[in-house]
Amino acid sequence: MGYSTIEYEVHEKGIGVLSLNRPDKYNAVNHEMTEELYDFWGQRQYDLDTHVIILKGNGEKGFCAGLDMTETMEQSANLSIDEFYNFQARLGRLNLAMRQVSQPIICAVHGAAAGLGFSFALASDLRVISRDARFSAAYINIGLGGADMSCSYFLPRLIGTGRAYEFMLTGNFMSAQEAMDLGLASRMVDKDKVFDTALELARIMVTKNPMGLKLTKEAINMSLHAGGLEHALNMEDRNQVLLVARGMLGEKASKHF
Repeated sequence: MGYSTIEYEVHEKGIGVLSLNRPDKYNAVNHEMTEELYDFWGQRQYDLDTHVIILKGNGEKGFCAGLDMTETMEQSANLSIDEFYNFQARLGRLNLAMRQVSQPIICAVHGAAAGLGFSFALASDLRVISRDARFSAAYINIGLGGADMSCSYFLPRLIGTGRAYEFMLTGNFMSAQEAMDLGLASRMVDKDKVFDTALELARIMVTKNPMGLKLTKEAINMSLHAGGLEHALNMEDRNQVLLVARGMLGEKASKHF
């Protein structure tokens, strides 16, 4: 695909692996990576062959240190308020793009996931972390508000408002053990087993009905901001009927072809 700041491979049937690939910069997100991630997630919306995606960071230093502040400070000095708003909005909507793809995303985190890197982990569906993993809503540490890059949406829903407020208002790091205790992560393993554990989960998922995976992720998305229990139940009922009807149509079609 001609990417230079990210790498993508079809690891095996149904499973894709996306790697942030600026290891010398702690996989910090620069303008080029932003554009390449937009292209990547856009391609996945129409990818019927990939059913699960593993997201990881290349190199030993860590998963992702967030935004490349050196480049950002140089560029933002020349931006108007309107241009900076567009820059801000485009970055944040990378996380929306992650929720809009049909494939469940398993985030494999080692080392630090800070700022936008933290938000990438939050926007994923599952998180498998190393024992040295740590997370920070670092936005407030650089003079900005602690609510940034979808963090104020995801973090309270994942760990509850009480602790979410603490991390967002202080910028303090959350340890791997805290991430497990708070329910943020699914698995905590040794660093050399993070990818294999994520792959093990992905292999279980790809044995399921691909449409079932898609509709489950869609239902979770809708339920996160449903108006109430009835709305959530309506979504679940619709999905289950669609899947049963799809199976029945498949049986009928097989009798005629």
